[in-house]
Amino acid sequence: MTRLAALILALMLAAVPAAAETRPFVKGSWSAMVQAHAGRPLVVHFWSLTCAPCLAELPVWRELRRRHPEMTLVMVATDSIEDTARLERTLARAGLSDVASWAFADDFVQRLRFEVDGTWQGELPMTRLIDRHGDGRTLVGSLTPSVLADWLGRQGGGRP
Repeated sequence: MTRLAALILALMLAAVPAAAETRPFVKGSWSAMVQAHAGRPLVVHFWSLTCAPCLAELPVWRELRRRHPEMTLVMVATDSIEDTARLERTLARAGLSDVASWAFADDFVQRLRFEVDGTWQGELPMTRLIDRHGDGRTLVGSLTPSVLADWLGRQGGGRP
């Protein structure tokens, strides 16, 4: 009986998505991220623990992932990488613990923002929609789910 219980427990644990490790977002991370997803649509959402609208819309992102399983989503916190534990807890509570997660790890945040979008001054929330050709669209402010759904529909799928 204990073997059966151990097998059931192992199967249950295997079904739980592993928490994504938060990676440091430094100079060059943006281009590496976009290059790693070349040929596929990519949604990159920038948020912060100190941004009330960002926190309020985290459950919306969970629901959007449920509705659009083809969407490749990456979450980038503009908070310091030193806040990793809090960032990961916040994403876990929102049901986003398995999403690729990054956090700013460079004191020169203006350079990081410029690499993402040359006009970005740090407004949050901010989302970058990168199509399969590498062309980007920036959405500043809380996301309108229909805008994302329309964009995804024009992409013809998000994962290989």
